[in-house]
Amino acid sequence: MTNIDETPLSAVFHERRNSLEKHLQTRPDMQDLKDRHILLDTNVAPALQSARQELDRQRAQDSLKKNLEKRPDRGELVERNILPATNAAPALQAHARELEKHMLADNLEHKIQNRPDPEELISQGILEEDEDPRSPTA
Repeated sequence: MTNIDETPLSAVFHERRNSLEKHLQTRPDMQDLKDRHILLDTNVAPALQSARQELDRQRAQDSLKKNLEKRPDRGELVERNILPATNAAPALQAHARELEKHMLADNLEHKIQNRPDPEELISQGILEEDEDPRSPTA
């Protein structure tokens, strides 16, 4: 024996109507849909909207192509110190810069440790006696 649904149609209709009313109350307004780019914000007739959209897309594409043609090449960007001169992978560039920085610091430290004494510079005629950095008058 099969069960037959004997729910009156008016109850089903009433339930759907309540659901529809609830959805209509929470429906976003027209300006919100335009802001979210769901509706087009245009005064153009609907029959012409797709042609206008295609024209706008083509204009943007042409502008992008023109700007890409003006774009400086890698060599110029390296010359202007915008891009690093290294050919290392991007993931390794930070490590390479850090290593270069430490190598420069080590080289400077080595040169400072091996610099000549003021007496030696005075004897070579590079410094005058009154330019001695250890004297209180200098």
